[in-house]
Amino acid sequence: MILILRILFVVVCTIVGYFSEFQWFFPFPLPHAPWIGAGIGLSFSALVVLLDAFFKRYTVRNILSILLGIGLGLAVHRLVMSVANDFALSEDILKQVGVVSAVMFSYLGAVTILRGQDEFNLLIPFVKLESKGPGEELILLDTSVIIDGRIADIAETHFLSGRLVLPRFVLKELQLIADSADPLKRNRGRRGLDILNRIKGNPHVEVKIQEMDFPELSTVDAKLVKMALAVNAKVFTNDFNLNKVAELQGVKVLNINELANALKPVVIPGEAMQVKVLKEGKEHDQGVAYLDDGTMVVVDNGRRRIGQTISVMITSVLQTQAGRMIFAKPADEDSGRR
Repeated sequence: MILILRILFVVVCTIVGYFSEFQWFFPFPLPHAPWIGAGIGLSFSALVVLLDAFFKRYTVRNILSILLGIGLGLAVHRLVMSVANDFALSEDILKQVGVVSAVMFSYLGAVTILRGQDEFNLLIPFVKLESKGPGEELILLDTSVIIDGRIADIAETHFLSGRLVLPRFVLKELQLIADSADPLKRNRGRRGLDILNRIKGNPHVEVKIQEMDFPELSTVDAKLVKMALAVNAKVFTNDFNLNKVAELQGVKVLNINELANALKPVVIPGEAMQVKVLKEGKEHDQGVAYLDDGTMVVVDNGRRRIGQTISVMITSVLQTQAGRMIFAKPADEDSGRR
């Protein structure tokens, strides 16, 4: 469609140039003036199309920021010229000062707004995300939580009440991982893309791709934190380092690992359970078992029970940053003592 519009624009400009002949450009009649006018119209339209193609690499937000910056710069220029008119300057000097002032303040205005466009949320409406509804939250998705996959299951439970936002730079990182030469990374990236498609297919969840970027920052984590600060959003991740950095800067974090730990069954010392000892522990004569949710159970004197399903008695529970660890001993030891 855009290509058709460009062709029509070039044709119309060429026809207008042919019939108008652009005689006002020349103080004397020209031979073949219609064709010269058509050439001028064609050249002008080609220049406009080239400018259009050049600015295609920039987002609408960037272009509008530049235009707003130029507008503010010209407003400052008018103030400067109103002050300059009070001085006894010649007309030629005033013209020179006016040209320099207009160019300088237009440049400074455009650069200032372009650099700080993400901090001008209240002043520049188009740099914000789409307006939020009453009580609605924005949740930024991190690459790690997408690849993890559990977010799709959580979304299907209707526990996510906010709007999920996928930054374009996160999607690019996911695509780079999916195109990696390393088979393991490639599989993880493709899994992440499959998870995204699954989430977008969920009618109860809204996922928006956001174009906001921060070219001055090199890492995705830093961009996520700055974007969350700019639009007052939460970050959904299972990356421990990102979690800590975000919290230090006042960003709210939804950590899927912390959610998983909170949903694990509550166990207390003295409670009995059935476990299958799978391997040796780190300490002498220890065995290790796992619950269905992945919680590690360290069984004292369980080394000789490897491969067996036994009844154990919980002795203590340890909560760590990595999750919950349960310490137990075979229940038949207590019965034997009695």
